[in-house]
Amino acid sequence: MNRDQLTIAWQSASLLLGYPDETVLGQLDMIRSASRALPSAVGAPILGVVHHLGTTPLTHLQADYVETFDTRRRCNLFLTYFAHGDTRKRGMALLRFKQTYLRSGFLLDESELPDHLCVVLEFAATIDQQVGRELMLDHRAGLELLRLSLRDAQSPWAGVLDAVTATLPALRGDQTDAVRRLAAAGPPEEEVGLAPFAQPQFSPSASAADLPMPTFRGARA
Repeated sequence: MNRDQLTIAWQSASLLLGYPDETVLGQLDMIRSASRALPSAVGAPILGVVHHLGTTPLTHLQADYVETFDTRRRCNLFLTYFAHGDTRKRGMALLRFKQTYLRSGFLLDESELPDHLCVVLEFAATIDQQVGRELMLDHRAGLELLRLSLRDAQSPWAGVLDAVTATLPALRGDQTDAVRRLAAAGPPEEEVGLAPFAQPQFSPSASAADLPMPTFRGARA
């Protein structure tokens, strides 16, 4: 995939993983049109999610989104959670995300956690494709567990993860082993405070050149 295709794929995925509201629904025609330029392995699952969002009552979408991403530990959208759960190590992992963004000139609002998949995808699409891709590859096992968990739950959002992972290299042997371990044990548990990384309440971002920025909604990690 060329750079323009990756921008379309990752920005579309970021938008589609946001909390469904009238703004998201108003962007579906644009996402549908842009995604037709993508290879089938990436564009087809995106189009499937677009169709579902466009043909399902909004109240049903919102209830399904909350039930999927806010109540299931293995379906949350925070990448460091899969590796560190609610442990002290996660605070340092979040700080590394923020430092990575700052080096690229990407300043997050304090209300946004930097490991939210929508944020990572937006960064990769609009700021630095190489660094954003490396962030996803660093958390490849978590991404794959999220994809498989959404598949197991028969979630309509599973197609977004199918598209995102189709833009990345196939899992290597050690990554496959890591997915198996995560699937068996789940994210680590150790209830601690993560201040200053409080529960995020995501807010609209500024517009991008081709696709608009997503409106984020925090999911419980």
